[in-house]
Amino acid sequence: MTMSLTWWTIPTQLGVFKVNCRGLACLLVFTMSVCGSAPGMCPAACICASDIISCTNKNLSRVPGNLYKCMKKLDLSYNRIGFLEPEWVPALFEKLNTLIINHNSISSIITGSFSTTPNLKYLDLSSNSLKTLSSPVFQELRVLEVLLLYNNQITQIEPPAFGGLYKLQKLYLSYNLLSHFPLDLYTGKHKLTDLVLLDISFNHIQLMPVQRLSSVSAKHLSGIYLHGNPFYCDCTLYSMLIFWYQRHFNSVVDFKNEYTCLLQSDPKGYNKLPLLHDNFLNCSESTVNSSFQAFGFIHDAQVGDRLIVHCDSRISDAGTHFVWVSPDNRLLEPDRETNNFKVFRNGSLEITDAQLEDSGLYSCIAINKKRLLNETIEVRINVSNFTVNKSHAHEAFNTAFTTLAACVASIVLVLLYLYLTPCPCQCKAKGRKRKLNQSSAHSSILNSTLPQELPADEKKASTGKRVVFLEPVHEPKHGQNGKVKLFPNDNIIAESILKTTRTKSDSDSVNSMFSDTPFMPSA
Repeated sequence: MTMSLTWWTIPTQLGVFKVNCRGLACLLVFTMSVCGSAPGMCPAACICASDIISCTNKNLSRVPGNLYKCMKKLDLSYNRIGFLEPEWVPALFEKLNTLIINHNSISSIITGSFSTTPNLKYLDLSSNSLKTLSSPVFQELRVLEVLLLYNNQITQIEPPAFGGLYKLQKLYLSYNLLSHFPLDLYTGKHKLTDLVLLDISFNHIQLMPVQRLSSVSAKHLSGIYLHGNPFYCDCTLYSMLIFWYQRHFNSVVDFKNEYTCLLQSDPKGYNKLPLLHDNFLNCSESTVNSSFQAFGFIHDAQVGDRLIVHCDSRISDAGTHFVWVSPDNRLLEPDRETNNFKVFRNGSLEITDAQLEDSGLYSCIAINKKRLLNETIEVRINVSNFTVNKSHAHEAFNTAFTTLAACVASIVLVLLYLYLTPCPCQCKAKGRKRKLNQSSAHSSILNSTLPQELPADEKKASTGKRVVFLEPVHEPKHGQNGKVKLFPNDNIIAESILKTTRTKSDSDSVNSMFSDTPFMPSA
Protein backbone atom coordinates (compact mmCIF):
# COMPACT_ATOMS: atom_id res chain seq x y z
CA MET A 1 0.00 0.00 0.00
CA THR A 2 1.37 3.31 -1.02
CA MET A 3 0.68 6.77 0.45
CA SER A 4 0.50 9.71 -1.88
CA LEU A 5 1.49 13.21 -0.75
CA THR A 6 -0.19 16.33 -2.09
CA TRP A 7 1.21 19.86 -2.09
CA TRP A 8 -1.23 22.44 -0.80
CA THR A 9 -0.90 26.21 -1.29
CA ILE A 10 -2.33 28.00 1.76
CA PRO A 11 -2.93 31.80 1.73
CA THR A 12 -2.67 33.31 5.20
CA GLN A 13 -2.17 36.69 6.86
CA LEU A 14 1.47 35.81 7.19
CA GLY A 15 1.95 35.10 3.50
CA VAL A 16 1.59 32.12 1.17
CA PHE A 17 2.82 28.73 2.38
CA LYS A 18 3.28 25.60 0.29
CA VAL A 19 2.59 22.68 2.61
CA ASN A 20 3.40 19.06 1.85
CA CYS A 21 0.69 17.18 3.74
CA ARG A 22 -2.31 14.94 3.21
CA GLY A 23 -5.81 16.31 3.40
CA LEU A 24 -7.23 19.02 5.60
CA ALA A 25 -5.73 17.54 8.74
CA CYS A 26 -2.39 19.07 7.86
CA LEU A 27 -4.02 22.50 7.52
CA LEU A 28 -5.52 22.21 10.99
CA VAL A 29 -2.18 21.23 12.52
CA PHE A 30 -0.45 24.16 10.85
CA THR A 31 -3.05 26.67 12.05
CA MET A 32 -2.85 25.45 15.62
CA SER A 33 0.96 25.58 15.61
CA VAL A 34 0.99 29.22 14.51
CA CYS A 35 -1.74 30.86 16.60
CA GLY A 36 -3.11 28.20 18.91
CA SER A 37 -6.59 26.81 19.12
CA ALA A 38 -8.34 30.18 18.66
CA PRO A 39 -6.37 32.24 16.14
CA GLY A 40 -8.58 35.36 16.29
CA MET A 41 -8.52 38.12 13.73
CA CYS A 42 -7.14 41.57 13.01
CA PRO A 43 -9.58 44.33 14.09
CA ALA A 44 -10.53 46.91 11.49
CA ALA A 45 -9.16 49.75 13.67
CA CYS A 46 -5.74 48.14 13.97
CA ILE A 47 -2.78 47.26 11.81
CA CYS A 48 -1.48 43.72 12.09
CA ALA A 49 2.03 42.75 11.01
CA SER A 50 2.85 39.18 11.84
CA ASP A 51 2.96 39.04 15.68
CA ILE A 52 2.70 42.85 16.08
CA ILE A 53 -0.66 44.63 16.39
CA SER A 54 -0.83 48.43 16.38
CA CYS A 55 -4.04 50.17 17.44
CA THR A 56 -2.66 53.66 18.02
CA ASN A 57 -4.71 56.85 17.96
CA LYS A 58 -8.04 55.12 17.28
CA ASN A 59 -10.07 56.67 20.13
CA LEU A 60 -10.33 53.32 21.88
CA SER A 61 -11.49 53.02 25.50
CA ARG A 62 -10.72 49.29 25.87
CA VAL A 63 -8.82 46.51 24.13
CA PRO A 64 -10.52 45.20 20.96
CA GLY A 65 -11.87 41.68 21.26
CA ASN A 66 -10.94 38.57 19.30
CA LEU A 67 -7.30 39.56 18.78
CA TYR A 68 -4.69 37.15 17.55
CA LYS A 69 -3.59 34.91 20.36
CA CYS A 70 -0.19 34.66 18.75
CA MET A 71 0.59 38.37 19.06
CA LYS A 72 3.75 39.33 20.95
CA LYS A 73 3.48 43.11 20.81
CA LEU A 74 0.37 45.25 21.28
CA ASP A 75 0.45 49.04 20.88
CA LEU A 76 -2.54 50.95 22.29
CA SER A 77 -0.96 54.41 22.61
CA TYR A 78 -2.83 57.68 22.05
CA ASN A 79 -6.29 56.39 22.95
CA ARG A 80 -8.89 57.04 25.68
CA ILE A 81 -8.28 54.22 28.12
CA GLY A 82 -9.09 55.66 31.59
CA PHE A 83 -8.36 52.87 34.08
CA LEU A 84 -7.14 49.30 34.16
CA GLU A 85 -9.23 46.55 35.74
CA PRO A 86 -9.07 42.74 35.60
CA GLU A 87 -11.37 42.54 32.54
CA TRP A 88 -9.78 45.28 30.48
CA VAL A 89 -7.97 42.63 28.39
CA PRO A 90 -10.75 40.28 27.19
CA ALA A 91 -8.74 37.07 26.87
CA LEU A 92 -5.55 35.36 27.96
CA PHE A 93 -2.52 36.29 25.85
CA GLU A 94 0.33 34.13 27.04
CA LYS A 95 2.68 35.04 24.19
CA LEU A 96 2.30 38.80 24.63
CA ASN A 97 5.61 40.22 25.92
CA THR A 98 5.34 43.92 24.97
CA LEU A 99 2.41 46.16 25.89
CA ILE A 100 2.41 49.89 25.11
CA ILE A 101 -0.35 52.02 26.65
CA ASN A 102 1.28 55.46 26.75
CA HIS A 103 -0.53 58.76 26.11
CA ASN A 104 -3.90 57.63 27.42
CA SER A 105 -5.89 58.85 30.44
CA ILE A 106 -5.11 56.04 32.88
CA SER A 107 -5.58 57.34 36.44
CA SER A 108 -5.78 54.09 38.42
CA ILE A 109 -4.72 50.47 38.20
CA ILE A 110 -6.64 47.79 40.07
CA THR A 111 -4.94 44.67 41.38
CA GLY A 112 -5.31 41.83 38.89
CA SER A 113 -5.29 44.03 35.79
CA PHE A 114 -2.39 42.08 34.29
CA SER A 115 -3.57 38.57 35.12
CA THR A 116 -4.31 37.91 31.41
CA THR A 117 -0.85 39.08 30.30
CA PRO A 118 1.46 37.23 32.71
CA ASN A 119 4.48 37.02 30.41
CA LEU A 120 5.02 40.70 29.75
CA LYS A 121 8.66 41.79 29.66
CA TYR A 122 8.11 45.38 28.53
CA LEU A 123 5.29 47.59 29.84
CA ASP A 124 4.91 51.25 28.85
CA LEU A 125 2.51 53.29 30.99
CA SER A 126 4.19 56.65 30.40
CA SER A 127 2.35 59.94 29.81
CA ASN A 128 -0.80 59.05 31.71
CA SER A 129 -2.49 60.42 34.86
CA LEU A 130 -1.31 58.02 37.57
CA LYS A 131 -0.99 59.69 40.99
CA THR A 132 -0.14 57.01 43.55
CA LEU A 133 1.23 53.49 43.52
CA SER A 134 0.28 51.72 46.71
CA SER A 135 -0.86 48.10 46.35
CA PRO A 136 1.20 45.55 44.38
CA VAL A 137 -0.68 46.06 41.10
CA PHE A 138 2.14 44.52 39.06
CA GLN A 139 2.53 41.34 41.09
CA GLU A 140 1.39 39.08 38.21
CA LEU A 141 4.24 40.29 36.00
CA ARG A 142 6.96 38.06 37.42
CA VAL A 143 9.12 38.19 34.29
CA LEU A 144 8.77 41.93 33.61
CA GLU A 145 12.13 43.54 32.82
CA VAL A 146 11.31 47.12 31.76
CA LEU A 147 8.61 49.37 33.26
CA LEU A 148 8.02 52.90 31.97
CA LEU A 149 6.09 55.26 34.26
CA TYR A 150 7.62 58.61 33.33
CA ASN A 151 5.58 61.77 32.69
CA ASN A 152 2.74 60.90 35.06
CA GLN A 153 1.59 62.69 38.22
CA ILE A 154 2.92 60.22 40.76
CA THR A 155 3.47 61.81 44.17
CA GLN A 156 3.89 58.73 46.36
CA ILE A 157 5.16 55.16 45.98
CA GLU A 158 4.48 52.67 48.76
CA PRO A 159 7.08 49.94 49.48
CA PRO A 160 4.91 47.04 48.19
CA ALA A 161 3.98 48.83 44.95
CA PHE A 162 6.52 46.86 42.91
CA GLY A 163 6.21 43.63 44.85
CA GLY A 164 6.59 40.52 42.71
CA LEU A 165 8.74 42.16 40.01
CA TYR A 166 11.69 39.88 40.70
CA LYS A 167 13.14 40.26 37.19
CA LEU A 168 12.72 44.01 36.81
CA GLN A 169 15.90 45.61 35.47
CA LYS A 170 14.88 49.11 34.35
CA LEU A 171 12.39 51.47 35.99
CA TYR A 172 11.67 54.92 34.57
CA LEU A 173 10.03 57.39 36.97
CA SER A 174 11.25 60.72 35.59
CA TYR A 175 9.02 63.77 35.23
CA ASN A 176 6.73 62.95 38.13
CA LEU A 177 5.99 64.71 41.44
CA LEU A 178 7.99 62.53 43.83
CA SER A 179 9.48 64.36 46.82
CA HIS A 180 11.29 61.38 48.41
CA PHE A 181 13.79 58.94 47.00
CA PRO A 182 12.27 55.39 46.84
CA LEU A 183 14.91 53.72 48.99
CA ASP A 184 12.75 50.62 49.43
CA LEU A 185 13.70 49.58 45.91
CA TYR A 186 17.20 48.81 47.23
CA THR A 187 16.63 47.87 50.88
CA GLY A 188 14.03 45.90 52.78
CA LYS A 189 11.92 42.91 51.88
CA HIS A 190 10.54 44.52 48.70
CA LYS A 191 13.90 45.40 47.15
CA LEU A 192 14.49 44.65 43.48
CA THR A 193 17.73 42.70 43.30
CA ASP A 194 18.06 42.87 39.50
CA LEU A 195 17.35 46.58 39.16
CA VAL A 196 20.28 48.18 37.33
CA LEU A 197 18.61 51.39 36.11
CA LEU A 198 16.38 53.79 38.02
CA ASP A 199 15.59 57.05 36.26
CA ILE A 200 14.09 59.39 38.84
CA SER A 201 15.26 62.61 37.22
CA PHE A 202 13.20 65.81 37.11
CA ASN A 203 11.10 65.17 40.18
CA HIS A 204 10.75 67.24 43.38
CA ILE A 205 13.44 65.54 45.49
CA GLN A 206 15.40 67.97 47.70
CA LEU A 207 17.25 65.64 50.08
CA MET A 208 18.94 62.29 49.49
CA PRO A 209 19.54 59.45 52.00
CA VAL A 210 23.28 59.46 51.29
CA GLN A 211 24.32 57.42 54.32
CA ARG A 212 21.84 54.63 53.61
CA LEU A 213 22.77 54.54 49.93
CA SER A 214 26.37 53.85 50.91
CA SER A 215 25.41 50.23 51.61
CA VAL A 216 24.08 49.73 48.07
CA SER A 217 26.45 48.05 45.62
CA ALA A 218 28.00 49.92 42.70
CA LYS A 219 26.12 47.66 40.30
CA HIS A 220 22.89 49.32 41.43
CA LEU A 221 24.23 52.80 42.21
CA SER A 222 25.70 53.26 38.75
CA GLY A 223 22.22 53.24 37.21
CA ILE A 224 20.55 55.85 39.44
CA TYR A 225 19.76 59.02 37.48
CA LEU A 226 19.07 62.01 39.74
CA HIS A 227 19.64 65.06 37.54
CA GLY A 228 17.01 67.78 37.25
CA ASN A 229 15.86 67.58 40.89
CA PRO A 230 15.78 70.73 43.08
CA PHE A 231 18.38 69.53 45.57
CA TYR A 232 19.43 71.68 48.51
CA CYS A 233 23.11 72.59 48.38
CA ASP A 234 24.74 70.03 50.66
CA CYS A 235 28.34 68.87 50.94
CA THR A 236 27.31 65.28 51.69
CA LEU A 237 25.33 65.07 48.46
CA TYR A 238 28.19 66.76 46.61
CA SER A 239 30.66 64.19 47.97
CA MET A 240 28.45 61.29 46.85
CA LEU A 241 28.05 62.67 43.33
CA ILE A 242 31.78 63.40 43.05
CA PHE A 243 32.46 59.81 44.07
CA TRP A 244 30.10 58.61 41.34
CA TYR A 245 31.76 60.92 38.86
CA GLN A 246 35.20 59.54 39.69
CA ARG A 247 33.79 56.06 39.28
CA HIS A 248 32.66 57.11 35.76
CA PHE A 249 29.00 56.42 36.38
CA ASN A 250 27.14 57.43 33.22
CA SER A 251 24.29 58.84 35.29
CA VAL A 252 26.62 61.63 36.46
CA VAL A 253 29.17 61.88 33.66
CA ASP A 254 26.55 62.25 30.89
CA PHE A 255 24.39 64.76 32.80
CA LYS A 256 26.95 66.72 34.80
CA ASN A 257 25.51 70.10 33.83
CA GLU A 258 22.00 69.05 34.85
CA TYR A 259 22.95 68.69 38.52
CA THR A 260 22.09 71.95 40.26
CA CYS A 261 21.21 72.90 43.82
CA LEU A 262 19.35 75.60 45.72
CA LEU A 263 20.31 77.46 48.86
CA GLN A 264 17.93 76.80 51.74
CA SER A 265 17.47 80.56 52.02
CA ASP A 266 16.16 80.50 48.44
CA PRO A 267 13.59 77.65 48.41
CA LYS A 268 11.73 79.01 45.39
CA GLY A 269 14.78 78.42 43.25
CA TYR A 270 15.39 81.84 41.81
CA ASN A 271 19.13 81.11 41.63
CA LYS A 272 20.19 77.58 40.69
CA LEU A 273 23.82 76.88 41.51
CA PRO A 274 26.04 74.33 39.73
CA LEU A 275 26.56 71.34 41.98
CA LEU A 276 29.48 69.58 40.29
CA HIS A 277 31.68 72.41 39.04
CA ASP A 278 35.03 73.03 40.76
CA ASN A 279 33.81 72.52 44.33
CA PHE A 280 31.46 75.48 44.06
CA LEU A 281 30.16 74.75 47.56
CA ASN A 282 33.67 74.96 49.06
CA CYS A 283 33.19 71.66 50.92
CA SER A 284 35.92 70.64 53.34
CA GLU A 285 38.25 67.77 52.57
CA SER A 286 37.19 65.91 55.71
CA THR A 287 33.55 65.90 54.58
CA VAL A 288 34.46 64.55 51.17
CA ASN A 289 36.74 61.89 52.65
CA SER A 290 34.07 60.75 55.10
CA SER A 291 31.71 60.13 52.20
CA PHE A 292 34.43 58.27 50.33
CA GLN A 293 34.93 56.14 53.43
CA ALA A 294 31.22 55.40 53.61
CA PHE A 295 31.20 54.24 49.98
CA GLY A 296 34.26 52.05 50.46
CA PHE A 297 36.75 54.24 48.62
CA ILE A 298 38.90 54.87 51.73
CA HIS A 299 39.68 52.29 54.42
CA ASP A 300 41.44 52.96 57.75
CA ALA A 301 43.26 50.31 59.77
CA GLN A 302 45.74 50.02 62.64
CA VAL A 303 49.03 48.17 62.61
CA GLY A 304 48.40 44.45 63.07
CA ASP A 305 44.72 44.57 62.04
CA ARG A 306 43.08 42.12 59.67
CA LEU A 307 41.45 44.08 56.86
CA ILE A 308 39.11 42.89 54.07
CA VAL A 309 38.46 45.26 51.16
CA HIS A 310 35.72 44.44 48.65
CA CYS A 311 36.01 45.14 44.93
CA ASP A 312 32.70 46.90 44.34
CA SER A 313 32.55 46.47 40.58
CA ARG A 314 29.54 47.01 38.33
CA ILE A 315 30.29 43.79 36.42
CA SER A 316 30.68 41.53 39.43
CA ASP A 317 28.69 38.62 38.03
CA ALA A 318 29.54 35.03 37.19
CA GLY A 319 32.49 34.79 34.85
CA THR A 320 34.21 37.96 36.11
CA HIS A 321 37.90 37.63 37.01
CA PHE A 322 39.48 39.94 39.60
CA VAL A 323 43.08 41.02 40.14
CA TRP A 324 44.56 43.65 42.44
CA VAL A 325 47.56 45.92 41.98
CA SER A 326 49.35 47.09 45.14
CA PRO A 327 50.91 50.56 45.59
CA ASP A 328 54.33 49.11 44.70
CA ASN A 329 52.86 47.65 41.45
CA ARG A 330 52.73 44.04 42.65
CA LEU A 331 50.08 41.90 40.96
CA LEU A 332 47.78 40.16 43.46
CA GLU A 333 45.68 37.33 42.01
CA PRO A 334 43.20 34.83 43.46
CA ASP A 335 44.53 31.59 44.97
CA ARG A 336 48.04 33.05 45.14
CA GLU A 337 49.10 34.46 48.49
CA THR A 338 51.75 37.19 48.41
CA ASN A 339 53.24 38.03 51.80
CA ASN A 340 50.23 39.00 53.90
CA PHE A 341 47.87 39.59 50.95
CA LYS A 342 45.18 37.24 49.69
CA VAL A 343 42.63 37.73 46.87
CA PHE A 344 39.37 35.78 46.89
CA ARG A 345 37.46 34.74 43.78
CA ASN A 346 34.68 37.22 44.50
CA GLY A 347 37.23 40.05 44.24
CA SER A 348 37.77 40.77 47.94
CA LEU A 349 41.30 41.57 49.12
CA GLU A 350 42.46 40.40 52.54
CA ILE A 351 45.40 41.92 54.44
CA THR A 352 46.10 39.54 57.31
CA ASP A 353 48.59 41.70 59.23
CA ALA A 354 48.42 45.36 58.21
CA GLN A 355 51.67 47.32 58.40
CA LEU A 356 52.53 50.97 57.87
CA GLU A 357 54.16 50.21 54.52
CA ASP A 358 50.86 48.71 53.27
CA SER A 359 49.32 52.17 53.07
CA GLY A 360 48.63 53.55 49.62
CA LEU A 361 46.36 53.40 46.57
CA TYR A 362 45.23 49.94 45.46
CA SER A 363 43.59 49.13 42.12
CA CYS A 364 41.04 46.36 41.59
CA ILE A 365 40.61 45.25 37.97
CA ALA A 366 37.44 43.34 37.07
CA ILE A 367 37.52 41.53 33.70
CA ASN A 368 34.61 39.75 32.02
CA LYS A 369 35.79 38.12 28.81
CA LYS A 370 32.36 36.88 27.74
CA ARG A 371 30.83 40.34 27.93
CA LEU A 372 34.04 42.01 26.75
CA LEU A 373 33.94 44.35 29.74
CA ASN A 374 36.50 45.52 32.25
CA GLU A 375 36.52 48.04 35.05
CA THR A 376 39.17 49.47 37.38
CA ILE A 377 38.31 50.56 40.91
CA GLU A 378 40.79 52.50 43.04
CA VAL A 379 40.75 52.11 46.82
CA ARG A 380 42.92 53.96 49.34
CA ILE A 381 44.10 52.14 52.46
CA ASN A 382 45.50 54.10 55.41
CA VAL A 383 47.40 52.12 58.07
CA SER A 384 48.41 53.99 61.23
CA ASN A 385 50.12 53.14 64.52
CA PHE A 386 47.72 53.44 67.44
CA THR A 387 50.37 54.01 70.12
CA VAL A 388 52.07 56.78 68.17
CA ASN A 389 48.79 58.41 67.41
CA LYS A 390 47.81 58.14 71.07
CA SER A 391 51.00 59.86 72.24
CA HIS A 392 50.55 62.58 69.63
CA ALA A 393 46.99 63.05 70.75
CA HIS A 394 48.12 63.26 74.40
CA GLU A 395 50.71 65.88 73.51
CA ALA A 396 48.17 67.84 71.53
CA PHE A 397 45.80 67.73 74.48
CA ASN A 398 48.50 68.97 76.87
CA THR A 399 49.36 71.84 74.54
CA ALA A 400 45.72 72.84 74.17
CA PHE A 401 45.17 72.64 77.94
CA THR A 402 48.23 74.79 78.65
CA THR A 403 47.10 77.41 76.17
CA LEU A 404 43.62 77.48 77.65
CA ALA A 405 44.98 77.83 81.20
CA ALA A 406 47.22 80.73 80.13
CA CYS A 407 44.26 82.51 78.55
CA VAL A 408 42.15 82.11 81.70
CA ALA A 409 44.97 83.40 83.89
CA SER A 410 45.41 86.45 81.65
CA ILE A 411 41.72 87.26 81.87
CA VAL A 412 41.76 86.96 85.66
CA LEU A 413 44.77 89.30 85.94
CA VAL A 414 43.09 91.89 83.71
CA LEU A 415 39.96 91.80 85.87
CA LEU A 416 42.03 92.19 89.03
CA TYR A 417 43.86 95.14 87.53
CA LEU A 418 40.61 96.85 86.51
CA TYR A 419 38.65 96.44 89.74
CA LEU A 420 41.02 95.71 92.63
CA THR A 421 44.06 98.00 92.07
CA PRO A 422 44.97 100.57 94.87
CA CYS A 423 43.83 104.17 94.45
CA PRO A 424 46.51 106.17 92.60
CA CYS A 425 48.06 109.40 93.93
CA GLN A 426 45.65 111.63 92.07
CA CYS A 427 42.76 109.91 93.79
CA LYS A 428 44.41 110.53 97.18
CA ALA A 429 44.91 114.26 96.38
CA LYS A 430 41.22 114.56 95.49
CA GLY A 431 40.36 112.95 98.78
CA ARG A 432 42.40 115.50 100.75
CA LYS A 433 40.87 118.38 98.81
CA ARG A 434 37.39 117.03 99.53
CA LYS A 435 38.12 116.96 103.26
CA LEU A 436 39.38 120.55 103.16
CA ASN A 437 36.24 121.68 101.35
CA GLN A 438 34.08 119.92 103.90
CA SER A 439 35.86 121.58 106.82
CA SER A 440 35.74 125.04 105.19
CA ALA A 441 32.09 124.65 104.34
CA HIS A 442 31.34 123.61 107.88
CA SER A 443 33.21 126.54 109.32
CA SER A 444 31.53 128.98 106.94
CA ILE A 445 28.13 127.72 107.91
CA LEU A 446 28.88 127.99 111.58
CA ASN A 447 30.35 131.47 111.19
CA SER A 448 27.59 134.13 111.53
CA THR A 449 29.67 137.06 110.29
CA LEU A 450 29.52 138.25 106.74
CA PRO A 451 32.38 137.27 104.51
CA GLN A 452 34.79 140.04 103.73
CA GLU A 453 35.18 141.46 100.26
CA LEU A 454 37.68 139.47 98.25
CA PRO A 455 40.08 140.80 95.67
CA ALA A 456 39.01 140.75 92.06
CA ASP A 457 41.23 137.84 91.06
CA GLU A 458 40.15 135.77 94.07
CA LYS A 459 36.53 136.60 93.29
CA LYS A 460 36.94 135.23 89.84
CA ALA A 461 38.52 132.10 91.13
CA SER A 462 35.78 131.59 93.66
CA THR A 463 32.87 131.75 91.26
CA GLY A 464 32.93 127.98 90.58
CA LYS A 465 30.54 125.40 91.88
CA ARG A 466 30.59 124.70 95.61
CA VAL A 467 29.37 121.67 97.49
CA VAL A 468 28.46 122.01 101.12
CA PHE A 469 28.63 118.99 103.44
CA LEU A 470 26.65 119.33 106.59
CA GLU A 471 27.87 117.35 109.57
CA PRO A 472 26.06 116.94 112.80
CA VAL A 473 27.47 118.73 115.81
CA HIS A 474 27.32 116.92 119.10
CA GLU A 475 26.72 119.09 122.14
CA PRO A 476 26.80 117.13 125.31
CA LYS A 477 24.20 119.23 127.13
CA HIS A 478 22.04 117.75 129.78
CA GLY A 479 18.78 118.82 128.16
CA GLN A 480 19.18 116.90 124.95
CA ASN A 481 18.83 113.40 126.32
CA GLY A 482 21.49 112.11 123.97
CA LYS A 483 19.90 113.67 120.83
CA VAL A 484 22.01 115.16 118.11
CA LYS A 485 21.61 118.80 117.27
CA LEU A 486 22.55 119.55 113.72
CA PHE A 487 23.39 123.23 114.16
CA PRO A 488 24.08 125.32 117.21
CA ASN A 489 21.46 127.89 116.22
CA ASP A 490 19.12 127.46 113.23
CA ASN A 491 18.12 131.11 113.18
CA ILE A 492 21.69 132.26 112.97
CA ILE A 493 22.38 130.00 109.98
CA ALA A 494 19.29 131.12 108.09
CA GLU A 495 20.06 134.75 108.79
CA SER A 496 23.66 134.42 107.60
CA ILE A 497 22.51 132.76 104.39
CA LEU A 498 20.01 135.54 103.64
CA LYS A 499 22.56 138.25 104.29
CA THR A 500 25.25 136.67 102.11
CA THR A 501 25.58 138.49 98.79
CA ARG A 502 26.31 136.70 95.55
CA THR A 503 29.49 137.60 93.81
CA LYS A 504 29.27 138.78 90.23
CA SER A 505 30.74 136.60 87.53
CA ASP A 506 30.01 135.32 84.08
CA SER A 507 26.56 133.87 83.60
CA ASP A 508 27.85 130.48 82.49
CA SER A 509 29.90 130.02 85.65
CA VAL A 510 27.46 131.16 88.35
CA ASN A 511 25.88 128.22 90.14
CA SER A 512 24.16 128.23 93.44
CA MET A 513 23.08 125.55 95.75
CA PHE A 514 19.75 127.24 96.32
CA SER A 515 16.97 128.68 94.16
CA ASP A 516 16.87 132.33 93.06
CA THR A 517 13.49 132.69 94.75
CA PRO A 518 13.81 134.58 98.04
CA PHE A 519 13.65 132.34 101.03
CA MET A 520 11.66 133.72 103.95
CA PRO A 521 12.45 132.24 107.31
CA SER A 522 9.58 131.26 109.53
CA ALA A 523 8.82 133.50 112.47
